[in-house]
Amino acid sequence: MNTIPIEPLTAVAFAPFGQVIELDGAHHYPINNGMTERYHDLARVELGGVHARPLISIFRGQPYALPLSLLLVERHPLGSQAFYPLAQPSWLVIVAEDDSGTPVRLRAFRPALGQGVNIAMNTWHGVLTTLSVVSDFVVVDRGGEGNNLEEFTFDQPYLIAEQA
Repeated sequence: MNTIPIEPLTAVAFAPFGQVIELDGAHHYPINNGMTERYHDLARVELGGVHARPLISIFRGQPYALPLSLLLVERHPLGSQAFYPLAQPSWLVIVAEDDSGTPVRLRAFRPALGQGVNIAMNTWHGVLTTLSVVSDFVVVDRGGEGNNLEEFTFDQPYLIAEQA
């Protein structure tokens, strides 16, 4: 079984797969008569296909235990998918490169407190993977006509584990 170590989430490491959503270093400015700080344009929402429209949802993830046996990844060929936690859960973002329709070179990232991700359109990724407790996330993705979900099941599972 191939083992994938868990890495810290950074904008540079995650760039091939999408964007990290975080306040540190983000463009921001005051609004509402100076009473609110707007952190602006934190991710690139991608919408493709017929009659595409953005969706805003809440996902409630049940916790997984580590080490995690990973058999399935998915991708959304018609839109990006952003996840931002509503509390401060421990969670993982699992992504992979594509090789002619096959996910390869998998990576697992652990977001720090206050970090979310926007997974780019057509990028292989694991399902919402919270650790320890049930956790709620705001999710921005695509609605509209067309099949926006592809799944891939591995012949042999990958093991997601803390680095030794």
